[in-house]
Formats: sequence, structure tokens, C-alpha cells
Amino acid sequence: MTNFRPAVLLRPMAVLLCTLVPYTANSQTPPPSAVPGSAPAKPAKPSSAKPEVPDDLLEDDHLREEYGVNQFTTPSIRKIFGQMEALGSLPYEKLKRPVPKSTASDRALVALSLGVLIGDGFLSVQTEKVSDLEDVGRAVLKHAKTLGAGARVTEHAKSLLENSALGDWGTLRSDLAGTQKDVESDMVLLRDMEMAHLISLGGWLRGLQIASGTASDPFSPDRAGLLARTDLLEYFSAMLAELNPALQKRAYLKTLRNGLEEIRVLIDMPEGKPFEPAQVKNIYEKSSALVKLVTSS
Repeated sequence: MTNFRPAVLLRPMAVLLCTLVPYTANSQTPPPSAVPGSAPAKPAKPSSAKPEVPDDLLEDDHLREEYGVNQFTTPSIRKIFGQMEALGSLPYEKLKRPVPKSTASDRALVALSLGVLIGDGFLSVQTEKVSDLEDVGRAVLKHAKTLGAGARVTEHAKSLLENSALGDWGTLRSDLAGTQKDVESDMVLLRDMEMAHLISLGGWLRGLQIASGTASDPFSPDRAGLLARTDLLEYFSAMLAELNPALQKRAYLKTLRNGLEEIRVLIDMPEGKPFEPAQVKNIYEKSSALVKLVTSS
């Protein structure tokens, strides 16, 4: 498994768990069960091999009581795009892309493309451009049905169409966020969580493309600094490494893993060192190539 470096933000639950030291014969402090009058110690639960989702990208209702991180939780596309509000005005004409008319036959590609589509919707909402939202809503529904999650998403797709005409941006954001969460819920029921993780990865890739495209023209060191989320990139890299071996053999997923590693090298900047214009342009070009890769039918 990938060795993770500390996340940009503190993870209180993870830090607490990591500081617990198991009792050994050489320990000076006895275990709780050895203290008179104390309750018997509960057997330790095995640590999860799953990488943790950065805390700031978790939806509150995804938190699990015992560990703080649900093993089925994926990073929230809504929160990924919420961070881009700090970028200011987004160049919609530069960043928009054609909405696909069909879906791929490969379920993993469908999941990745669905995440990108949800990202397309957030771009339209963020820039208050409704021209493509109708097509995005229909494509989202078609992709969700292909994955077996169409029933839950139908209402969100209808709401997208209705509220885009009304310009109700707050409701549109909620519908887009609900789309990801409802598909994820159905993937849990279908025991197909790999698809849920790939949806989230597709949304993050689209977000990185949009953020780097915005920060590169005109170039802004402050805006470019928002790209330095190595913790999230490492989460997705580890997730891809844990996919079913049969999936990992697919050529596009090998290309995707290599592409993420190339991006990781670009965004893993020493503390205090700003990005250079050429670096941000390179991130935009590489993320654009990966978005094109995962949305090919």
C-alpha cells in the first residue's frame, strides 16, 4: 500500500487513532483491564487497509460513528468544487466541453465519465450558465441507469432541468451533490463500491482541469496554490491500486495511474515555494488529457 504523507489539513480522528500504542509486556502503564475496578478491555479492531478520505472533503452524514470514516465513503464532488470558489471568475467558454450523447460499454469508464459529468454541472452552476445543463442532466441520468442507479437519480435529473430554467443555483448545487450520494448508495447495495470511487475520481479530475485552466490564464500564484492537494491525489492513486486485478489490466486504467503519478510530481511543491506558470499549464494539459481518456466511449 502507498505510504501516505500527512494531509494538508489535520485529521483529528486519524491522529488520535495513530497515537494509541498497544500494551506490551514492557509497557510501564498496565492495560485498562488490569486496573482494579475498570471494565474489561474490548478486543482491538484490525486497522483498515483503506486510505482515508481527507476530512474537509467528507460529507457530514457519511461519517461513521466508530471510526469517523466510513469504508464506503468517497470524497464529495460538491466539496471539491466548493473549494474552487476561491478561484474567482471561471472562464466558462475555455473550460466547457461537449456533453456525450452515449455511454461506454465499460462500466468503469461509465463511472469515471459520470463523475466528469457531475463536474460539468458544477461548472455550469458556478458560472451561472444554464445553456448546457439540460444536456448534462440527461447524460447524468443515462450514465446512472447504465450503472444500475437510475431510479434514485431520476428525481435529481428532473430537478436539474426545472431549476436551471428558474436560475435556482442553490437547489442545483444540492441536486448535483445528491446525484453522487444516491449513486454511491446504490453501489453499496449492489456491492460495487469500486464504481462509486471511480465516480469521485472522475469528478476530481474535472475539478483539477477546471482549477488549473483557470489559474493558468491569467496566471496567479495564489490561485495556483489551491492545486496542491497531494493528500487527495494519493488517496485516488491508492484506490486505483486496490481495484480488482482484472480491472487494473485495462490499458486506460494503467495510463490513468501513470498520469496521476506525473501530476503528483508536478503539484508536490516544497512548502513556501510558489508554482511557476509552466507548471500550472502542464497540470492543465495533463489533467485535460486524462479527462479525455476517461470520457472516451
